[in-house]
Amino acid sequence: MTVQEWAVEASGLTMRYGRRRAPVLDDCRLTVPAGSVCGLVGPNGAGKSTLLALAAGLLRPSSGELRVLGSVPPGARAEVAYVAQSKPLPSQLTVAAVLRLGAELNRSSGRWSSKAAESIAYEQGGLDPRERIRSLSGGQRTRVALALAFGKRARLMLLDEPMADLDPLARQKLMGALMAEASEHGTTIVMSSHVLPELEGTCDHLVLLGAGRVRLAGPVDELVSSHVLLTGAGSLDGQRVVEQRPAGRGATALVRRGDALPPGWEAVEPSLEEIVLAHLRTTGSTAPEEAAV
Repeated sequence: MTVQEWAVEASGLTMRYGRRRAPVLDDCRLTVPAGSVCGLVGPNGAGKSTLLALAAGLLRPSSGELRVLGSVPPGARAEVAYVAQSKPLPSQLTVAAVLRLGAELNRSSGRWSSKAAESIAYEQGGLDPRERIRSLSGGQRTRVALALAFGKRARLMLLDEPMADLDPLARQKLMGALMAEASEHGTTIVMSSHVLPELEGTCDHLVLLGAGRVRLAGPVDELVSSHVLLTGAGSLDGQRVVEQRPAGRGATALVRRGDALPPGWEAVEPSLEEIVLAHLRTTGSTAPEEAAV
C-alpha cells in the first residue's frame, strides 16, 4: 500500500506531558488505511485521546512523525472532523444556531452538508432546533457534536468515545450511520471505544494501545484468523502463546496460529473481544506486537 493510501501514518510517535512523566505515547508506529473504519481500543490512560488529538492537529508530538491525509497536522484540518470526548459546544446557542455556525465555519471548503447534519440532529436524534445546548443531556450534546462532524463531509472522522453517552438503540443507529458514511463517501473513520462487541461487527481495522505502545494492529479479519483459542492440557512448547489461563482441570490459551496444533488441545476461532482482552491482560509483561499482522 502506498503512502497516498494511508489516512493516518505514524512512525516513532512519542508524546510527553512534562519532562519527568513517562510518555503517554512511546515510539508508536501505525498505519490506518484510507476508507477504513478503524477501532482504537485500550485501557484508560493508554493514549487513545492523545493520539486522536495529535491527528486532529490540536497537539504537537514530542518526537516522531505523524501524517494525516498525506500532510503533517494540522495541514489537512479542512478535511478532518474531530469529536472530542468532552463534546465542547457553545452552551448559550440553540441547536439550530450551532448547525448554522458549523455551516458558516466550513463555507470555504465547499463540503458542508446541512442535510447530513440535520439528519443526525433532528431525524435520528429527535432534537428540538430551538433547544439551547446548556439544557441538553449528555447524549443529546453528543448528537449535536456528531451532527457537526457528519455535516463537515470530511475525508477523515476522528471520534473519541462517541457512543459513551448514548443508549443502546442510539448507539446502534450511530454505528449504522457511520457505516453508511464510510461506504457511500469513502470516509475514513477512527473511533476510540470500550464497547468491543460493537466494534467487532462494524470495524474492518483495529489498533490496540497499551502502556503508550501499539500492541496490536491490522485488519480485523486478519487479526482473528492469525489467532487460535486452545482448550486442553499438555505442553505448548513451540507455540507463540499470548495468554494462558486455568480452566477446570486444564487450561485455555490464546496463541498465534502456526502450522500445527499441539496434541491434547482443542482449537476454536476466538472472537475479537477475546483477542483484545488477552493482549490487554498481558500488556507490560510482553514485548509490543508488530503494528501489522
